[in-house]
Amino acid sequence: MTADEHELTIDEMVSVNRHNWDARTPVHVASEFYGLNGSHTSDHWFTAFEWEDLGDLTGQDVLHLQCHLGTETLAFAERGAAHTTGLDFSGAAIAQARRLAASAGQDVTYVEADVHDAVAALSRQRFDVVYTGKGALCYLPDLPRWARTVAALLRPGGFLYLVEFHPLLNSLGSVPQPDEQFLRLRQDYLGGRGPLRTDVPRTYTDGPPLAEATTCYEWRHGLGDIVTALLGAGLSIEVFRETDLLPWPRFEGMEPTDDGWWRLPARDPKIPLMFALRARRSVSTNQDGRPGRRRNW
Repeated sequence: MTADEHELTIDEMVSVNRHNWDARTPVHVASEFYGLNGSHTSDHWFTAFEWEDLGDLTGQDVLHLQCHLGTETLAFAERGAAHTTGLDFSGAAIAQARRLAASAGQDVTYVEADVHDAVAALSRQRFDVVYTGKGALCYLPDLPRWARTVAALLRPGGFLYLVEFHPLLNSLGSVPQPDEQFLRLRQDYLGGRGPLRTDVPRTYTDGPPLAEATTCYEWRHGLGDIVTALLGAGLSIEVFRETDLLPWPRFEGMEPTDDGWWRLPARDPKIPLMFALRARRSVSTNQDGRPGRRRNW
């Protein structure tokens, strides 16, 4: 990093990321990866264990944080949620998400806001289910603050469902070159070194490179950091699973599963590529998510 980059505040880094995601949006909309031409349904982005962990959403109020184009958000509305809301800090992405929901005939509310400002941006609404993940946490500089925000967004008895790329996968770095035969650790698994700055014109999808706003900042978070932040916010972990599945073939040689997801060949080591957890807010917590006093009546 240069001296100027060291002087950037967290808010300025988040602003850089917002511009980067605004620039990514038209590329993603036109990509085969997202399949908005009808080649992918909303269920494409979920695997069976997610619906098992989420349970019946009929009549539930569901919030999807860091929803990007809303490709996953639509699935909650389609599965009977009473009302579905998506939130993202990219105005360009929110505009596209609204367009997609209208095209699908689904009544989904989309709100443009930073995830840390979600409580105020949503007028202190509370939800039965908060869903997030698949490339979201690496853009959060302050996990304890995020966890407190999630707790404040949940009704008593409601739960967070987080499905995220495993820190081990993130530490493998970018997709290796085609002639590489082995996966290599390239980046930190644990946090502590501050933000990781990248300046790459191409995104994770197909399509042309970005013409501008190619810089972004990411933060590394180990599993311990994530679990500790949620516990510190007063949530109780009910489900935690690690899986070798990915929704697309990130590495050469990955093999498709019966449900259209991907895993490394059987001859390779079996390693976690994603994880999922369900964390519930107690029925006896204050409005800010902290444990409250139980009353014996």
